Amino acid sequence: MRLTPLTSLTPEQTDLLDTIVGPGVEPPPPFLVWARNMELAHWVENLGRYCRNESRFPQKLRELSVLIAGRHFDSQAAWNAHIQQAVEEGIPAECLDRLARGEDPGFKAEDERVFHAFAHEMLYDHFVTDVTYAEAIELFGEDGVLDLIGCIGSFSMSAMMLNTFQIPLRPHLPRPFADVDGFRRVSGGDA
Repeated sequence: MRLTPLTSLTPEQTDLLDTIVGPGVEPPPPFLVWARNMELAHWVENLGRYCRNESRFPQKLRELSVLIAGRHFDSQAAWNAHIQQAVEEGIPAECLDRLARGEDPGFKAEDERVFHAFAHEMLYDHFVTDVTYAEAIELFGEDGVLDLIGCIGSFSMSAMMLNTFQIPLRPHLPRPFADVDGFRRVSGGDA
């Protein structure tokens, strides 16, 4: 990790982290990073909490949004932190395996397919086609489309932070992306 370890927390940092994970619970590394900048941390956490727990989407699509952003930004730490929950919430593992390889996931469920198509077009093409936009509006409504954009934006910011500060993978979990070794891209999936 590129950041020096926090050896002590201010009362304000402790209050924020207790609010996020509960008193006496060890916070996951992303929260410890954001807590270094308390002015930003409050805003990031409010958006993150909304996207993680309160958006209009079922938990499976919230988890999918983390994985889509994590894969786009090659954040193995974000992927590993959320892959199991996504599968438990009903996202097909074989679709997520294809997403991890950078392939079309081939989602069969309409909500998963449209959610992924919209997010993929935003991230990779920087624009959303009229067809995908219409499908998203029909399924999720305008408020849902705004939530989708907010979730992808929030989790993209977290993925970038995890990579920039080289937050390590959980040691017991495998490397999810064959074309990424640690914090660098490798050609052809060779590490």
